[in-house]
Amino acid sequence: MTLSRLVLAFAASTLFTGGAFAAELSLVSGSVGKDIEELRGQLDAFEKESGHTVKIVEMPASTTDQFGQYRLWLSAGNADVDVYRTDVIWAPQLAGGLVDLTEAAKDIVGQHFPSMIESQTVDGKLVALPMYTDAPALYYRTDLLEKYGKEPPTTWSELEAIAKEIQDKEREAGNSQMNGFVFQGAPYEGLTCDGLEWVASHGGGQIVSPDGEITINNPKAAAALEKAKGWVGTIAPDGVLAYKEEESRGVWQTGNAVFMRNWPYAYALSNGDDSAVAGKFDVVPLPAGEGGSSAACLGGWNLAVSKYSQNQEAAIDLVKFLSSEKAQKQRAVNQSRLPTIPSLYDDPEIAEKQPIVAEWKEASTTRSRRSSGRPSTRRCPAVARPPTISISSKNVCVA
Repeated sequence: MTLSRLVLAFAASTLFTGGAFAAELSLVSGSVGKDIEELRGQLDAFEKESGHTVKIVEMPASTTDQFGQYRLWLSAGNADVDVYRTDVIWAPQLAGGLVDLTEAAKDIVGQHFPSMIESQTVDGKLVALPMYTDAPALYYRTDLLEKYGKEPPTTWSELEAIAKEIQDKEREAGNSQMNGFVFQGAPYEGLTCDGLEWVASHGGGQIVSPDGEITINNPKAAAALEKAKGWVGTIAPDGVLAYKEEESRGVWQTGNAVFMRNWPYAYALSNGDDSAVAGKFDVVPLPAGEGGSSAACLGGWNLAVSKYSQNQEAAIDLVKFLSSEKAQKQRAVNQSRLPTIPSLYDDPEIAEKQPIVAEWKEASTTRSRRSSGRPSTRRCPAVARPPTISISSKNVCVA
């Protein structure tokens, strides 16, 4: 090869890889629904655009298991993982092992809701960029409520009564598999979310107050958890004690539940070609407790770069790509994921394909009195991880 051709080849390679040699990256992520499939498609686009390659390291569906493994890897200085997909409440606990993205993201942070950026800022350092946000909904069968002349419940007591009546009548009519209500009852972080909503909606406050005081031991909180305990084996199957998001969706999507508590991702999947409830359901805010108001536990996922990554520049490019407006719109259209970029809530294509996105704007972007935050070490240094609420037919406890 002549010198001139060598120079041209080097220039072309440099241009193709954005001024750097192609990197081999690893991104670790848990998933529900079609998360991995969607992610792989976006990573393919990134690879084509950047010249880098990205491998997905899949994690168990349990967020509790994910968090534990992430802490182990970061504590050990693991260089095998470049990018972590992180839950909204993990920033304070994982910050020590993550790259400060403040400078790299200074031109794009203004595109996101300020509260989302603030949630990922620890001691003045931006440790992750938002991928999407989350706020739960009460899914209900429009066909069944219409059949029995019912309106969507606004209180947990109404839900309990409607669920029991429709469940029993449907079973009498021959559907022995019908359940009144399915939710996340397994002892993991998902139940912490459900439990916080039950407690807050009854006026029982939070497990840990904003000033770090443990406040869960109060009559309203106890009443909320006692009510939820009573659902097991009555309007909810005994097996709900092992349900996470996907197990709940599985029962619901086969047509065997009147109500379901779940996140927006289940909306798109419930309208899929393989769903028995497609076109037969809608969503409303979660019910209120007696004398209380609806409460939604805010969630969401973010993207962080490991400070032990040997390809930090490329990893930062990947994080910016996956948190971009284009990627968030694709996620909203295909998976009904809630964007962290305000302009997307007014996007006509998203509104047409996934109306839940526009409808859930307020719940997903404001920490109003209806929203319930999960404990984190930024609020309570004594709590190493969010408490887990356990519910069974024999006991109700917070551990």
